[in-house]
Amino acid sequence: MSNPVSLAKEQLRSAVDAAIAALISEGALPEGDLRDYNIEVPADRKNGDFSVNAAMVNAKVFRMAPRKSAELIAGKLSLDGTYFDRAEVAGPGFLNFYLSGRYYADILLNIHDEGDHYGRSNYGEGKKVLVEFVSANPTGPMHMGNARGGALGDCLAAVLDWAGYSVSREFYINDYGNQIEKFATSLDVRYQQHFLGEDAVELPEDAYHGADIRELAEAFIAETGEQYKDADPKERKKALVEFSLPRNIQNMHEAMEKYRIYYDTWFYESSIHKDGEVRETIEALTDKGLTYEKDGALWYKNTEVQTKRLLAEGKTQDYIDKQDLKDDVLIRSNGTPTYFAADIAYHRNKLVLRGYDKAIDVWGADHHGHVARMQGALDALGIGGDKLDVVLMQLVKLTRNGETVRMSKRTGNAITLTDLLDEIPIDAARFLFNTREAGSEMEFDLGLAVEQTSQNPVYYCQYAHARICSILKKMAAEGKNPEECTAEELGLLTDPTELELIRHLSILPDEIVTAAETYDPARITRYCVELATLFHKFYNACRVDVDDPSLSKARLYLCMCVKNVLKNVLTMLKITVPDHM
Repeated sequence: MSNPVSLAKEQLRSAVDAAIAALISEGALPEGDLRDYNIEVPADRKNGDFSVNAAMVNAKVFRMAPRKSAELIAGKLSLDGTYFDRAEVAGPGFLNFYLSGRYYADILLNIHDEGDHYGRSNYGEGKKVLVEFVSANPTGPMHMGNARGGALGDCLAAVLDWAGYSVSREFYINDYGNQIEKFATSLDVRYQQHFLGEDAVELPEDAYHGADIRELAEAFIAETGEQYKDADPKERKKALVEFSLPRNIQNMHEAMEKYRIYYDTWFYESSIHKDGEVRETIEALTDKGLTYEKDGALWYKNTEVQTKRLLAEGKTQDYIDKQDLKDDVLIRSNGTPTYFAADIAYHRNKLVLRGYDKAIDVWGADHHGHVARMQGALDALGIGGDKLDVVLMQLVKLTRNGETVRMSKRTGNAITLTDLLDEIPIDAARFLFNTREAGSEMEFDLGLAVEQTSQNPVYYCQYAHARICSILKKMAAEGKNPEECTAEELGLLTDPTELELIRHLSILPDEIVTAAETYDPARITRYCVELATLFHKFYNACRVDVDDPSLSKARLYLCMCVKNVLKNVLTMLKITVPDHM
């Protein structure tokens, strides 16, 4: 069965187009270049199930008041064979359409037919999309700050997959550059302090002060003894990093898997240096005349590139002057490529060498200024900055008992991701971190996350599923099991709470597509909470086990559809789907 929502919109557009064409043919409306009109779902259902603004957007073409042309269109409409009972003219010229019972029946039949696939679509047409998220430095344990990015990135990838894209998940390991040098120095100082005492060697202020550094140094000593005690510092640092880095990366794997995140690729930054991709990328920019030498370093003409982009977007020179644009170093005076150079090469690798149609990165909001630079560099290389989309994520305020829990990676007073997932249910973490759009600051309440009440959104949704399972079990004990229903039998579902619930079930495919378009998986958690709310409302208003066997059968069928959709949504988000609580 085709999607009734899409079919209803097609029927509505055909009916309106046919009415307008007939009126033009009769001379009741003038000919002209008609503007496209919107088919929308009104916020208030009193204004119909669908609303069309054809008369309003074509007021100049029709050369009459929209209300009058809307009345002409309404009078010419033929709704025979469609899902619609009637149409009314409202306000300044809206055409409001009302659905028939057959539509609601077909929604439920469609959900039943599609089963585990209900909600999926081919909107993305199989385009290759790479979602890169978390990508924390491998110099320490993963922290609570990565928890939101992990849940957001993984659920965004799931939404894109359900919307018909070919999706891959990637973790970018920053195993090259300054942070690795700092990591080596931090390990080396802790190593020396073991043998010489803490007062003998001071840990630099900007080094990593976490307890994990000391633990790694001690583990290295336990394995190698005094082998490197008198070794050349460079050799000792190299050995410490080669010992410690794989352990940290393995811990990252384990933390992500505990969080139910499984990456298709763990991409090492060092690989694009070893393979010459950073050098090739810099040479490509140089060949285009976009680099120059100054103070022994090689610079990228970011100011020139950004100015051209902004002028092309219609920005004034006065606006551009206020942007405080600056050029960027690609190769330092010591011959070492910068992180920016590596980042350009990395995105070239994604979009050119691996052929992804779109690269989506989840970054912290503090990287806001880096977005335009990266998109500009991709434009400069001829790749296209529009192939990179960045989701900027605000920080999370973690609270417990109303008090803010503070974190600092440098001082070591931090909550690790593993600690967080030990303290709260993983279901709660994945769901709650996706209840606000990425650009919104959010407060994560540790107390709410463990609460087993309707105040906890994920518990509330899981309880709705478990409640339906309980209904099914109880009725099965009485010999009343779910059965196939005809459209006529489902037409008995006429209570407002039933219709409202079915309407909400019907919008899941569109909600997933919109979440994919806007990179906002929080739409799906909101959808799920609303579905649970509407089910509880229906359950309180309508008994399922009633004397009328046909009505009871139809309501049980409705319960099964709600159960199926809740399962699909929670499974998409990798949330446990309990049958009892």
